[in-house]
Amino acid sequence: MSTTSLPTPDRAAELRTALLSAGFTADGVLELLGAPAYAALARSETVPALRATRSRGTGPLASLVRLFLLQQPEPYAAAAQALPVEAALADGWLRREEAADGGGTVRATVDIRPYGGPDGEDWFIVSDLGCAVGGAGGIGSREEGVVLGVGGASTTLAGITVRIPVAEALDLGTGSGIQALHAAGHATRVTATDVNPRALDITRLTLALSGAPEPELLLGSLFEPVGEATYDLIVSNPPFVISPGARLTYRDGGMGGDDLCRTLVQQAGAHLNPGGYAQFLGNWQHVEGEDWRDRLRSWVPRGCDAWIVQRDVQDVTQYAELWLRDAGDHRTAPAEYAQRYEDWLDEFEARKTKAVGFGWITLRRSDAAEPSIVIEEWPHTVEQPLGDAVLAHFARQDYLREHDDAALLDGRFVLVDEVVQEQVGPPGAEDPEHVVLRQNRGMRRATTVDTVGAGFAGVCDGSLTAGRILDAIAQLVQEDPVLLRDRTPEAIRMLVEQGFLEPVADR
Repeated sequence: MSTTSLPTPDRAAELRTALLSAGFTADGVLELLGAPAYAALARSETVPALRATRSRGTGPLASLVRLFLLQQPEPYAAAAQALPVEAALADGWLRREEAADGGGTVRATVDIRPYGGPDGEDWFIVSDLGCAVGGAGGIGSREEGVVLGVGGASTTLAGITVRIPVAEALDLGTGSGIQALHAAGHATRVTATDVNPRALDITRLTLALSGAPEPELLLGSLFEPVGEATYDLIVSNPPFVISPGARLTYRDGGMGGDDLCRTLVQQAGAHLNPGGYAQFLGNWQHVEGEDWRDRLRSWVPRGCDAWIVQRDVQDVTQYAELWLRDAGDHRTAPAEYAQRYEDWLDEFEARKTKAVGFGWITLRRSDAAEPSIVIEEWPHTVEQPLGDAVLAHFARQDYLREHDDAALLDGRFVLVDEVVQEQVGPPGAEDPEHVVLRQNRGMRRATTVDTVGAGFAGVCDGSLTAGRILDAIAQLVQEDPVLLRDRTPEAIRMLVEQGFLEPVADR
């Protein structure tokens, strides 16, 4: 584990003021570097950004970018123009490097990355040097205990999390504190846990430097640190990688196969208040002779509704290569790389694992007699943030659970905004082969409907009941209205469940 000492947060407010005064924000850095160099940082490439800081001025912002994003030495005098350098040295944010001429340079001891909050907040995410950007191999240390910063997984989880006011929120496996920082914006009290004490210290720095209240920080694995406490919101970007051993704390859970994710999901139900949400990222095994959906369905705790979305699937060779490269193992001796690759494949073979899925898991404590469990595969592009879409999904499940076919036909619906209709068929044909309804927001779903379904959706404006609309359609197409009423509720349920139609209040 890394033993490098960390800064103290005592004067974080003073440092924050200096960073903001210099324009060291997400927008300010983008403007300084330009879009290509800014995007290159996310690919672990620092050369374009370094060139940009040299060619676009030598002011305080360029100094801060070199210090905290690119981990370059900066002349003491230049650093002093950008921030209270003596205080930063005393508190451990910087360290001094003496020079023969007496001038000397300073270096950052941690990575500080500007991060834009959902409502325009200027936040800062602290992480270990070289551990704030993703990509194969990274740009720095991959010691066992290092703490990573902003990455695709963390921003994905932040985007899908429901953002409603809550009393108690738990960030389990907080890492650098990104989820705790988001939760601080809508939770009265935030608790953050981690098995790595260094992660708790860095979370404290992240929230202090971002001007957020310090959360309750607890050391330990899974739910052990919180005892029997319950929460309105639980979020976790856990160490979900399925690997042969617990080599890297930030990614390897130390349990066999997907047991860590399974345990996390199964235990979450007992820690949710009624109506509370738990949201996780996870990996799961695709095992020979087993439907992966059945595997995940068995994880859902009693009393909880669930919405599980598989976003990606990789065969075992792709998966092993991804995480070997994530740790930079492809840059080590070939024999060592090959042996680790063999170890991964041995692990998968022993567990009869043919592929690994990645996705999102959302639980809601409903205590319903017949819980709603939706497990689906959706690898297509979505529009983040999706927190409101998650809330809407469970609201639709409640509606469908409470309305039988007769009640459904007596209900009124509206076609949601941003849905378009596409007709598919050969050119010049009198009638399309099929009609596709497509969402341009949220999950961006597409579904095929027949001409009756398309006509029904097109006239749903909340003024007529579904039954009356079907009666009118039956007359137009010269079909028995009773038969049409009998066979259409299933299609209406599908359109409601997938978010194309929205129920309106009874009138």
